[in-house]
Amino acid sequence: MVKQTIQIFARVKPTNKAASIYSVDEDEQDGSSLEFLVPRDLADGFVNNKKESYSFRFQKVFDQMSKQEEIFDNIAKPVVDSALAGYNGTIFAYGQTGSGKTFTITGGAKRYSDRGVIPRTLSYLYQHFSRDSSKMYTTQISYLEIYNDVGYDLLDPRHGASALDDLPKVTIMEDPDQNIHLRNLSIHQSGNEEEALNLLFLGDTNRMIAETPMNQASTRSHCIFTIHVCSREPGSATLRRSKLHLVDLAGSERVAKTGMGGQLLTEAKYINLSLHYLEQVIIALSEKNRSHIPYRNSMMTSVLRDSLGGNCMTTMIATVSVDKRNVEESISTCRFAQRVALIKNEAQLNEELDPTLVIVRLKKEIQLLREELAMVTGEQRAEQLAEDEIQKMEGQVKAFLDDPDPDITLDLGPDMRKIHYCFSLLKAMVRSGQAGAAGHCRPPSVGTAEDSPAPGELKKLKDMLQQRDNEISILVSMLKKEKKRAQDFATQLAQVPTAHLQSQNTMSSSQATPELEAGRGQDSAQPYAPRRQRGPELSMGRKEAFAIFRRDHEDSVTIEDNKALLKQRFAEAKALGEQVNGTRSRVNELKQLLEQRRMQRAAQVVMGGHEAPEEPDPIEEKLCRQIEEEKKSYKTTFSRLKGLKTEIEHLQLLLERAKVKLQRDFSQWWAREEACLQEPEPESEDTAAGQSLGQHDQWGAPSSTALPPARSVTPTRSAATSHALGSRDPTPLSQLRVLGPPSDLSFIPLTGDQKTDDDIMAFVRARQNLLSRTGLSQK
Repeated sequence: MVKQTIQIFARVKPTNKAASIYSVDEDEQDGSSLEFLVPRDLADGFVNNKKESYSFRFQKVFDQMSKQEEIFDNIAKPVVDSALAGYNGTIFAYGQTGSGKTFTITGGAKRYSDRGVIPRTLSYLYQHFSRDSSKMYTTQISYLEIYNDVGYDLLDPRHGASALDDLPKVTIMEDPDQNIHLRNLSIHQSGNEEEALNLLFLGDTNRMIAETPMNQASTRSHCIFTIHVCSREPGSATLRRSKLHLVDLAGSERVAKTGMGGQLLTEAKYINLSLHYLEQVIIALSEKNRSHIPYRNSMMTSVLRDSLGGNCMTTMIATVSVDKRNVEESISTCRFAQRVALIKNEAQLNEELDPTLVIVRLKKEIQLLREELAMVTGEQRAEQLAEDEIQKMEGQVKAFLDDPDPDITLDLGPDMRKIHYCFSLLKAMVRSGQAGAAGHCRPPSVGTAEDSPAPGELKKLKDMLQQRDNEISILVSMLKKEKKRAQDFATQLAQVPTAHLQSQNTMSSSQATPELEAGRGQDSAQPYAPRRQRGPELSMGRKEAFAIFRRDHEDSVTIEDNKALLKQRFAEAKALGEQVNGTRSRVNELKQLLEQRRMQRAAQVVMGGHEAPEEPDPIEEKLCRQIEEEKKSYKTTFSRLKGLKTEIEHLQLLLERAKVKLQRDFSQWWAREEACLQEPEPESEDTAAGQSLGQHDQWGAPSSTALPPARSVTPTRSAATSHALGSRDPTPLSQLRVLGPPSDLSFIPLTGDQKTDDDIMAFVRARQNLLSRTGLSQK
């Protein structure tokens, strides 16, 4: 690794006028200095503090009389020698337009001695190639033009005949190691100096050149001429690669001074902007502790990333014009060069092994080792084992496994083919679960995928167990949902209106036993509390009424249809779930077959000692296609199952809403029917007596709770209820009221149901007993 700063040189453009505003001092040991003298302008005012002297130091300053050969020997030749040694190199010229950059890099066409850095470098390289017979050299050339921040290939044969917009653009690509690659940039092989110079002349012909007020042939683009050099010693696998960038930058311009417009103005904007980005990169590299370098701001800085602070040996030529009108631009160019001199590059030797030669050498070494092994063992080994050798080894492995002696060994001799085969055989036995059946189990390296053993009983049981686990999980989730819906339904029924609970109390009081009525008569001060039904359960009478009400309800048909549809969707979901599980099992089986096939091919390559075949395996391709088809089927079926699940949940929600609405409508209807049956009646003697008794207890004290009047007996069995629900008219039920305590009970109409009739008669007898004890029956 070579660490050094960028080398900077200055070249003064020749001028016809006598220039006394600069001076060159070459007496310094560390280099030369260039000084500009700018006298104060008295017209600026009485006090003028402008600086008069500007001094800049360079490695060497080439005055107006310097020749092109001197420029090459001092500036370009050391960089070219480094490129021949395997280091990357860059030479770029910087300065204002018309200061001599293109003349320095490319040269002039009038005289042979005016050749620039690029043609002299090509001549020097091929002379070196012809003299150095210890290495073999190959050279490749590319020529890139950056016009308006867009890259073009100057060596493209269509460049001269097509417009720029029609040509393919050169784009920048970056690999994970942050190495820059240029797409659509052609690289041409160059066998001699003539071919290389022809490529250079072709590129120069295609460059963008225009006449400007500062220069009659001003280059309007940045051009990078790259020479790729590869060297190798005969018989060696080590390659040395280097690239040499020879850069001709477009000149900076002051638009206010030149007064350009139109297309020239647009070009000047892009040129100045790209040079501004280059200066930003230089400033960022010269500052310490700067984490981000803006290489990506322009294409030019991206291409020259290695040349600026990277793996490269870089040299800069600052071209200056000493005319009085250009002195400010020349000072600016020298200041830029001083900042460039602060940048340090770390050039590394680019060596690598030629993969083609390495492969050839390894193959030759393998062949020699095989021949030596055959000489030592006395037998010539084939690439694959014979069938009799395979059978013999299978017998040895079976005997080794069946022998209970722990000290027994498996002697296979110094043959790696047999050792690898036995290991593969043991692995196949372990995977198939049939370690004792060596004769029926071949390792993956023998036969094809169709000869592989079928899945064992253990695998079938595992698949069946997995399927049962999936079904159990589905059932458990369904049970949890049903339990949650039942809890929600119970909560909704618990919030039924108070009138519904009162109607239940009335129905319960009509079914009181004679013993409870008798106990109530013994203590008239404590009113009888009727029995209440707990929870949302219905009595037998309400259940029968609810069944008839639900049958005649307007939503009954919708509920039944939703139930049937829900049952159908559950069946479809179960079938789709089984299909999904089956598809998943088939995918796993195909993956195992694919893995076995790949192991077979790998084992054949290892045991055969030859390279892996490049052509694809048809069996692997077939298995991959089957796996993809099964995956598509799995995704389709799973999507259908997911949509079906959403539909099932929607149907369940509709059923729950319909059930809640049916319960609410039934409760409202039942409350209305009870209200019609409990209308107030004309007050009779018995009722008046009961009320007077309710106002005083047995000791004559006033009672806080009056005895409730005689209630109507509401039938709760199927006959009266069915009649009431069928006619939707409470009038027949009103005929069942008990108007008084007559001694003859034969006139009371009964329902026909034995238990209901017994409850009615028990209630009447209890009421008569109560009235007889109080003496009200005599009145």
